[in-house]
Amino acid sequence: MVRTLLVRGMLAGVAAAVVAWVFAYLVGEPALNGGIAYEDMVSAAAGEAAEAPEVSRGVQSTIGLAVAVLIYGAAIGGIFSLVYAAVYGRIGRLTPRATAAVLAVVGFVVVVLVPFVKYPSNPPASSDDDTIGLRTGTFVLMVLLSVVVAVVAVAVGRRLVARFGSWNGVVLAAVGYLVVIGVIGALLPTIAETPEDFPAVVLYDFRASTLGMHLVLWAVLGLVFGALVDGSIRRAGPARPAESSPSR
Repeated sequence: MVRTLLVRGMLAGVAAAVVAWVFAYLVGEPALNGGIAYEDMVSAAAGEAAEAPEVSRGVQSTIGLAVAVLIYGAAIGGIFSLVYAAVYGRIGRLTPRATAAVLAVVGFVVVVLVPFVKYPSNPPASSDDDTIGLRTGTFVLMVLLSVVVAVVAVAVGRRLVARFGSWNGVVLAAVGYLVVIGVIGALLPTIAETPEDFPAVVLYDFRASTLGMHLVLWAVLGLVFGALVDGSIRRAGPARPAESSPSR
């Protein structure tokens, strides 16, 4: 059953990736082009010739972007399905669709939104190329720590729910997660390298489009995956409580 969920998760991830690619192409590419234009302007002002890309912008913005987003969507969808298999039936009496929706919201917040607040994405020419290793490492570390803290918060939250009730337990667990991850974020190094004359509109548009692309991907993933598993469960008919979890 887990293998079936994995396939459906990857299919849902691919479907979400297609929608996210359309969003990224229509909304994100103009902001990316703005960053490239600024980079070319700086090079021209310094008397340097702009470097010709090994892959044309036309290929990067279409085939290249599509392949990257599809791989990312399939991977996220597969991981999403495995987490779903582990939590379904264990977070209250939620329907398959509701479980997928809740998991998508939590996944977006934990994996995307919280790390983004600390380390937002930057367009070309807005950061130092020599610090790419540091920036990548700290961002990945922030994502991993956010996931670990979220897992601990869920485990603690189950005990809090048993003691204080569903609403109070969930709220306390969420507040605990935010406090701990806030402290971690404050301790991690801050990287601010954007030039003072970098166009603020380009920076804002690029970050907003990046966050929007992830939001679209996670929203579509939760909706499509929820529809797939809900349909399969309905066709299978009602199951006994002990057999209701697809992970069994």
